[in-house]
Amino acid sequence: MAAATALLVSAPVLGGADNLQTTQTNIYGTPGGLIDMPTAEVAPEGQLSTTLSAYGAGNNLTTRTTLSFQILPRLSASFRYSGVGGLLPEPGRPTFDTLYDRSFDLSYRLINEGRVRPALTIGLRDLAGTGVYSGEYLVATKSIADRFRLSAGVGWGRLGTYGTFSSTGNRPAVTLGKGGIPSYDRWFRGDMAAFGGLSWQVTQKLSFAAEYSSDGYQREVRANALERKIPWNFGVGYKVSDSLRLNAYSLYGSEFGAGLTLSLNTRKTAVKGGLEGAPLPVAPRAPGSAADLGWTTDQTRQAQAIGSLKGLLDRDGIKLHGLQIEPRSAHIQIRNTRFDMRAQAVGRTARAMSRSLPASVETFTITQMIEGQPTTSVTMSRTDLERLENAPATQILAASRFQDGAVTDNGVTLMPDAYPRFDYSIGPYLRFSVFDPENPLRYSAGIKAKAEYHIAPGWIAAGSVSQKIIGNLGDITLPGPSGLPRVRSNVAFYNQSDEPTIDYLTLAKYGRPAKNFYSRLTVGYLERMYAGASAELLWKPVDSRFALGVEVNYVLPRAYDQQFGTRTRATPTGVIPEWNGHVSAYYDVGYGFHTQLDVGQYLAGDFGATLSVDRVFANGWSVGAYATKTDVSSATFGEGSFDKGIRIVIPFSWGTGSPSLQKSETVLKSLSRDGGARLEVDGRLYDKVKDTHRPQMAKTWGKFWR
Repeated sequence: MAAATALLVSAPVLGGADNLQTTQTNIYGTPGGLIDMPTAEVAPEGQLSTTLSAYGAGNNLTTRTTLSFQILPRLSASFRYSGVGGLLPEPGRPTFDTLYDRSFDLSYRLINEGRVRPALTIGLRDLAGTGVYSGEYLVATKSIADRFRLSAGVGWGRLGTYGTFSSTGNRPAVTLGKGGIPSYDRWFRGDMAAFGGLSWQVTQKLSFAAEYSSDGYQREVRANALERKIPWNFGVGYKVSDSLRLNAYSLYGSEFGAGLTLSLNTRKTAVKGGLEGAPLPVAPRAPGSAADLGWTTDQTRQAQAIGSLKGLLDRDGIKLHGLQIEPRSAHIQIRNTRFDMRAQAVGRTARAMSRSLPASVETFTITQMIEGQPTTSVTMSRTDLERLENAPATQILAASRFQDGAVTDNGVTLMPDAYPRFDYSIGPYLRFSVFDPENPLRYSAGIKAKAEYHIAPGWIAAGSVSQKIIGNLGDITLPGPSGLPRVRSNVAFYNQSDEPTIDYLTLAKYGRPAKNFYSRLTVGYLERMYAGASAELLWKPVDSRFALGVEVNYVLPRAYDQQFGTRTRATPTGVIPEWNGHVSAYYDVGYGFHTQLDVGQYLAGDFGATLSVDRVFANGWSVGAYATKTDVSSATFGEGSFDKGIRIVIPFSWGTGSPSLQKSETVLKSLSRDGGARLEVDGRLYDKVKDTHRPQMAKTWGKFWR
């Protein structure tokens, strides 16, 4: 191993230092062009890939489903769900036909490739939990003549079980907690072994790989689930398209495997250029026209200007909510029903104002309305708008002023159609549950109807009704008693009804109690499992990346049929508390990272905190994770030790190329547990208002002129 590393470092190998990017994944679903062993290669930043791989057959079939994400240019993370067939249960463990296991990997590129120097990466495989695939490694990779990449490394854990040449001490075998806790006591401890391999990019589509593996597959060999004849693996890959790759493997001289990888880059749009119609150009004023104030006493001209403005906004899916027109200034309030890039809605509104308002109106103020309340007001001069139409968008951003809409709200007259108004939608729904050891995927699908009635400023009655058509979510087995009241673990009972169910039925009041403050009060059937009342207050200045909030909830458990009844708070394992709530801090760290810390009491009465970190891209994609730790012990919580999950938000506009406010959110988490459970009330304030504030709008300001 030492000799191989020295050779890689010292050899005067030619080849461009392209940071060794790759869109290939190995059989574990992590970036790299080898088979079972890791490399120092990385995926392009923002790359999200799903790999399905399998080897063996019958009772010895092993499958791995991996979601990998390149968080930063040097940092990648992978989440894997495996089904390992043919293993023997460990002492004290339940019997099984297939061992289903969750694992989480992290890798970090310590050194980028140079002209002579190889790239060097440190990695943790299956870094928490039961450690079925637990292993750590240091690996170096060097490109050779553009088409070849040579890798060599040293591994611990599983990666140190064949060809061991040294040791760094004893490696504990006892799992920390009930799984899910980082197994830091094992990292880089125990036997060490060397591994390596070579990948060859034959053509743009075809690649080959060969490797020497340091994974002894000891547990599989003992159970006769795999015969390890040789330490060599061989693979061939074929790139069908930028989003689909196929792989085939020969493993250890005894097995054949295959893999399929679906990938996309969250930083790039699926439809280049966008499909929305081009905006109308800014209408420059004729010289001297700004001196004409005759329109101020002419009701017909005023009505024509307002009608023209409303029509131009309707053309773009923007609703004129209210307005105030003075001889030299105009302030309008808008409801954006179309543009997920809020800067684009403001830009199109400013163009419409330039084409419809009298020439004497020099100052434009545009306020975005959210749930009947003003959020951010953007003020700009008409002269700047005319002058900078063909300049970079950053110039009109610098010339614009952002204010709290609560300050500029005085004097605005609401349009006749502002209230009351009714909105509704009907469409399919899909709910699913993963990681049930008895059935890794359960689902429920059907039809959902949603409606909102906007009664008056800030007052909204809303509801959603679902009808299940097919599904098996009601078959989830209840976990054993945990010492906590069943606040989420009885979710199966809420999925057994074949009758129409009320997802939520609420009356909400949104308000602006003071500058920089937002409020919400929601009462009714708050979510599928709870009714009651939820009150929230948020402090969020329009130009700040920081926000603070507080939420207090009074809850009643709903009847299992999810219609109009409630049930007793008493459960077989405890009494559900009446009150819960949190204090929350939000911070936009920069580089697309948003963090949130919630501290308080959860549904089961346990006290603790939830930390969330999301990487949010300018196109609306978001990939993140959260973890909750409360005063509930790992033993009481059950399998997984504490609540955690991965969430992915996909904007519809990314896939269709047309602006849309609709998004799809997927949360991958362990089975529903009672510890760390939080109310799922709709309409929380931070997510409602943050996209309209300056820090977030500035990231997409390039859309102002689109």
